[in-house]
Amino acid sequence: MSDFFKADADAVEVVQREHCFRGFYRLDRLHLRHRQFKGGMGPLISRELFVRHDAVCVLPYDPLRDEVVLIEQFRVGALGKKTSPWLLELVAGLIEEGEQPEQVAHREALEEADLTLDRLWPITEYFPSPGGSDERVHLYLGRCDSSAAGGVHGLAEEGEDIRVHVLSYADALRALKDGLIDNAASLIALQWLALNRDEVRGAWS
Repeated sequence: MSDFFKADADAVEVVQREHCFRGFYRLDRLHLRHRQFKGGMGPLISRELFVRHDAVCVLPYDPLRDEVVLIEQFRVGALGKKTSPWLLELVAGLIEEGEQPEQVAHREALEEADLTLDRLWPITEYFPSPGGSDERVHLYLGRCDSSAAGGVHGLAEEGEDIRVHVLSYADALRALKDGLIDNAASLIALQWLALNRDEVRGAWS
């Protein structure tokens, strides 16, 4: 493990940064050089970078009922890529300035699923697409009571139309295996739960 590349302050030289588009998200173009594994700086290269807020994703889990709560909503990125662009996902939201990831997890659980999370279990942090985006995802498991979960939620002013689903742990893994769940955060969280379920239930039950 000790031979992985260790970057110092001089490992990357950004020659120019262009702001190509500014909206809710931002697109920049960077002209840069970076140090190469064989030593020395490489040639000048250009890379487009999708600049966006970091995000929080949380899998609500009821350890007593052994159930997970997932949400279903329209996703424009899936349009034309699969039969239905309505995806089964985790509760999720972007981190606004001044917010902590844990605050976002609690806020989004209420807004998107009308759920109160009484505890959070950090799973991991990761880059979903570092080849072209600077987004970093904070992933959590959230303890909840799934007995009354359901219905349609979301903020009307943000155009949200979100349906809540309660699945048994077994059904959620079956949906994962059958390809019904096909987005990164949900895949990672459910696979993590499969590996750590006994520990979680022991601590949270």
